[in-house]
This record gives sequence, structure tokens and C-alpha cells, in this order.
Amino acid sequence: MERLLAQDVINLKPGEGNFADLGGLTVPSIISGLIRFTVVVAAIVFFFILVIGGIRWIASGGDKAQTEAARNQITAALVGLVIVFAAWAIVALINTFFQIDIFSLAIPTV
Repeated sequence: MERLLAQDVINLKPGEGNFADLGGLTVPSIISGLIRFTVVVAAIVFFFILVIGGIRWIASGGDKAQTEAARNQITAALVGLVIVFAAWAIVALINTFFQIDIFSLAIPTV
């Protein structure tokens, strides 16, 4: 006769488990985190595109077309980074000047 080992069934009550307490996770905190994450990812992508453009410029060997392509890549990386940080700065200015917390999405009550 074989012997089987098994564990009793765990009876979880409502509100228990791994996802019961999310630690105050709210929509505004998610949006704020996504914005910060996007800015960090944009900075990392900018760095890699800038390095690749620099390597292409060095490796062009004086070829005018390849040098121009590398210059355009570096310029595009800089423009993209400026756009991302300008968007972030505009949101920060709106928050400061109008006292509107865009990230909270709270509807004021009367």
C-alpha cells in the first residue's frame, strides 16, 4: 500500500492573501511612479543612443554621409531628451502656478 503525503486545504477568509494589503497603492501614486519611470527610461535610452551615435561618428572614417547620419542620430537623441524634460517641467509649472496637483486626480467636494 502506498502512502501519500498531502497538505490540508488552507481556508482563506475574504481580504486575506498576497494582494489583500497593497500598502496604500492609489491611482495617483501609480501615475506618479509611471511618470518617474518614463523619465528615467528616456534618460537611459538617450544615453545609449548618444553613445551609439558617437561610436558611429568615430567609425565613419571621414565618410561624409556616415558622419552626417551619426550627427543626425545625436541630434535626435538630444531633441528627444529635451522634449521629455520639457513635458515634465510644464507639468511641474502647472502644479506650482495653479496649485493644481495633476498627479492626485482628486475631485474636490463642496
